Amino acid sequence: MKRLVAFLFAIVTILPLYVKAQSKPAADNPVAQERASRGWEYGPFFNYGNGVGDRSSYKFIWTGFQIGKPVTPVLKAGIFSGQLELNGEVIPFFQAYTPAPHVINEILIGGGTFTGFSVAPVIFRWNFATHSKRIQPWFQAKGAVLYTTHKFPPDVEVVPGMPGGTSVWNFMPQGGIGFHYYTREKRSIDVGLNAVHISSASLGDKNPGVNASLQVQVGYSFWK
Repeated sequence: MKRLVAFLFAIVTILPLYVKAQSKPAADNPVAQERASRGWEYGPFFNYGNGVGDRSSYKFIWTGFQIGKPVTPVLKAGIFSGQLELNGEVIPFFQAYTPAPHVINEILIGGGTFTGFSVAPVIFRWNFATHSKRIQPWFQAKGAVLYTTHKFPPDVEVVPGMPGGTSVWNFMPQGGIGFHYYTREKRSIDVGLNAVHISSASLGDKNPGVNASLQVQVGYSFWK
């Protein structure tokens, strides 16, 4: 009888502790740990891109800093199971490289290097649930505002400060896919591919825009 009581007492005492321990992410599984903690993510990134179609001669480079945080637990939706994260980005350095000023049909078209900065106040990112201990795939939708020191993209050459042409303000809606690769707990290398559209929404007299460009982004994230 005493042995039975001792056995039952051991089960009642130890079993809950065992179940609780099993529900915790393994120490060697950084992806599961971050999903469970829903901590802050922040870090620098570098971006290189190329225009497509009639803008294939355009090249882009920018660098900035991003910060974000998961706002939901892992939601079950079959192969789309995952976790919603809200992010934001600040890009203090943006450059677009376009063909030098040239003449088309006796009209001087602007060109050259354009410098500016961009802010993406809200980025919706869906982090897919995965069994991997190192790789966390995601897709995202982003809206950004871009300012350049000269009217962009180049169109009919306009003397700086004079009316006409495009606009120094543009919008950059974009969407993409990517992944975190955890090098260790709370540290990840991030790689993404984004399709970006640039348009002034007719803030200028002309709105030729950059209908599409493909941008490769590489960053490094810290998690807290």
